[in-house]
Amino acid sequence: MAAEIVERAQGAEGLAIVGIRTRGVPLASRLRAKIQQIEGHAPLQGALDITLYRDDVAETPRALVRSTDVLFDVTGRTIVLVDDVLYTGRTVRAALDALMDLGRPKAVRLAVLCERGGRELPISADHVGLALDVKDDEKVIVQLVATDGVDRVLVRSRP
Repeated sequence: MAAEIVERAQGAEGLAIVGIRTRGVPLASRLRAKIQQIEGHAPLQGALDITLYRDDVAETPRALVRSTDVLFDVTGRTIVLVDDVLYTGRTVRAALDALMDLGRPKAVRLAVLCERGGRELPISADHVGLALDVKDDEKVIVQLVATDGVDRVLVRSRP
């Protein structure tokens, strides 16, 4: 995915990697490190909290709001939003709203580790690690070394 991102962006100049909290952040770090190996320098990196931008925030009592750490101007940059799973598209819609509050990027690309069916919004990923054919009654669970001590993707029945 990192090589594909660099190729599409024609290098890492003007590129920034922004992970969507929570699992998108460690994935963004990994992509950034791989891009640094390819290009010899790392793009800027940030973390985006979308809690207050979600369309279901009113339904979530005591929603945990984390920090948004984008310590650079997004205006004029190509931003690669990173998340673990693309399902309905609602998380990405919220992330786009949060990102636009920070400035006006030149372009926004979406990189996801896993893409599955079930879109509710017209959103698609530009860079996909793994495309899964998952039933509506199943859930994709991504576990990462940084958060879970192991790297794996699980498909489980919904309770």
